[in-house]
Parts: sequence; C-alpha cells; structure tokens
Amino acid sequence: MQQSCPTQKPTPSKSQPAAYPSSLAADQVVIKVAALAINPADYMVQSLGDALLPFKYPYILGNDVAGTIVEAGPSAVAAGFKPGDRVLALTIGSMTPGGGGFQEYVSVGTDTVAPIPAGVSFAEAAVLPLGFTTAASALYLPGYLGLSLPTANPPVPAPPKGKNTLLVGAGASSVGSNAIQLARASGYDVFTTCSPQNFAHCTALGAARVFDYRSASVVEDLVAAFEGRTCAGGFAIFPGSEEMVVEVVARVKEGEKMVVCAMAVAAEKKAREDVCVKEMFGGSLRTSGMAGYLYLYHEFLPEALRTGHYRLSSGQCKIGE
Repeated sequence: MQQSCPTQKPTPSKSQPAAYPSSLAADQVVIKVAALAINPADYMVQSLGDALLPFKYPYILGNDVAGTIVEAGPSAVAAGFKPGDRVLALTIGSMTPGGGGFQEYVSVGTDTVAPIPAGVSFAEAAVLPLGFTTAASALYLPGYLGLSLPTANPPVPAPPKGKNTLLVGAGASSVGSNAIQLARASGYDVFTTCSPQNFAHCTALGAARVFDYRSASVVEDLVAAFEGRTCAGGFAIFPGSEEMVVEVVARVKEGEKMVVCAMAVAAEKKAREDVCVKEMFGGSLRTSGMAGYLYLYHEFLPEALRTGHYRLSSGQCKIGE
C-alpha cells in the first residue's frame, strides 16, 4: 500500500496498492518499512500543494522511515549495506514509484541511509531522518552557518576561534533537538528557547542555557547571556521565531551576524543590513555536494547512536499497533 496526493491539495489523501520497486539504481537499497514518522512537511505538502514547491502528481508522501533492507544495488553493497541490515532513511516524498516513505517497500539512495544499532527500535529511529538532516543543513552547509563537523565520541573539538555559542529557537522541537546535539558534538555551546516544561529536555540534550520563548524579556535576557561570548549565528525553526532570533543576533556584540530559517521569510526581514537572514529547505544537505555530507549519515550518526551520545526522542506517539 502507499499513501499519496493524487492531485494538488487533496482531502483526504489516497491510499492504494503499490507495486514493489521495479528498478534499482546501483547506489540504492529497497527497504521493507517497519516504522514511519509523520511530520509537518507531510501536512504542508497536502495543504499547500504548489504554493510550497512545484510538485508533480500523484505525489507519494513520506520523508522518514526505518526498516530492513531487502535488496541492495552493487554500489550500495560496496558502501557497506546489505539485505538484512536494520536502517533508518530520509526518503523525501517522490513522484516516482518506489519513492516516498508512506508505503510498504521504498527504494532510496544510500546517501541518506544510516545503520540502526541493536539497542534502538524502528519506532525510535524513524523520527530522526528529516529533523536530523534539516538541522545538519542549517549548521554545516557552506553559505549558511558553516559550523565545524561533529565528533561522535567525546571529547568534542574546540570551536573555531571567535565562535563559541549558537542560538537555536525552539530547541524542544524535532529539528531543534537535533540542532542542539549536533552543535554540542561540534564543540559549540548552545542557547535555546522553549516552554518551561521542556527546559529539562533541552538541558539533557546539552543546551548551556534555556529561555522561555514566551517571556516578555526573552530578547533582553538572551542578549545579556551572550555578554563575554561570541555568537556562531542563529537558527530559527518555527514561523515567528525568526523575529526573536534575528533581533538577538543583531544585538550581540561579537560574532557571526547570520540567521538561518527553516521556513519562508518575508522579504523585508531578509533585507536587513545588520543581519544576513537566509531561508533553507530541510533536504538541502542531500543535494549540496558538501564534502562531509556522507560522513554525517554513514559515520557520525551510526556511531553516536551506538555509543548513546546521541539521544532519541522518548515522546513519540505510536499508532497502528
């Protein structure tokens, strides 16, 4: 079975039988899906349609899966993947049969496939791919924040001279939780915002300071906290959070005047002269050609999960059991 949008903005989407992937590229694997995650990107494809991106229909939904490899192309085997491996994968919804995660069998290139260690369940692993990739795109891509790549095992490297603290808006979100952990593994301190009930969660992920995003003094409090520190830039995740992140980064005395936004940003906000504000698509890392891209999926993430230095969400809601 597969879940797809047969036309633009369908309500509901359509569930129908799906054929087993008929052709496999040399660098692809076929995964029998054991668990999948639903995130806001899936909802936005269905609700916004071509206002989001120029899609072709029918469009098979689904970005995040975990399961078992049942078939592997020769280049995938050479890269270390084989039938029987437990993996997670970023699938990105697709216009072609076999692509898109909302089906029983999905074909995907191994560039966004990572092994799952024995102690991690399929349900836990399925929540990682898009959140991890979105955070990594913002943090590591040249032209965006451009941070140093992470290390899977402590001690973490020291940040480049002059850059030591990253500001993350919405640290308790899926993307934010990944951003905190990635920045810490790269050697940066993290200041973040969230609701008070999530302070402990963000602190456990490694945030140095956590602030209530609803506080009337949140901007002033963050600017004061940056005294004596240099700023590595800011990452805004939810619509509306960019205003706070941009204002803080603009007022911090020392550091990078760059804010990356995981959403569309109004033209007047991008036109500011005191801060460079950039939009970013969650899957940008996949098409970037960045030298360290495969390292993140094939080396860093599997090892960090294996050793327990990368924490998984414990609050996912499971359905279909």
